[in-house]
Amino acid sequence: MAELFFERETINFGDLPDDIDDLLQQGVAAYRHDRPLAERLFRQALAAAPTELPIYFCLYKIHTYQGRLDEAQAAAENGLKEAARQAGWEFDWRRWPKQAVLAEGAGRFALYTLKALAFIHLRQDDQRQAQQMLEALRRLDPAGAVGWPVVAALAEGIA
Repeated sequence: MAELFFERETINFGDLPDDIDDLLQQGVAAYRHDRPLAERLFRQALAAAPTELPIYFCLYKIHTYQGRLDEAQAAAENGLKEAARQAGWEFDWRRWPKQAVLAEGAGRFALYTLKALAFIHLRQDDQRQAQQMLEALRRLDPAGAVGWPVVAALAEGIA
């Protein structure tokens, strides 16, 4: 009997230690059939490497997809705090500096995560907080490079 080998599609999470990337890849694969296992793998990665931003992304994404919005919010807020720290910014996104050029690395992750938090707040029916975050994103990323205009359009549709 011939054996078939399937190359697993991987996600490029960026420059991560191999063991952390492996945990995230396994978590993504597990999410399709075993969501509790996926979360355990992501949490294992977070415990081992709490400064690796893609781990927070994985956590807030899976919780948002599952409608577990309080957990998504907590993961996103923790990721936002770590990204702001790495970017040399204050944790309070209202005080983030406007950049002449859109931030890269941790700064871009922070802006992307702020967009995710705005979406989470919309889903939680907290339009006031979502609008405040979107206003900050309008100032910080006027071109909409991190995709906040999509969330702003959703917010307009809800209002």
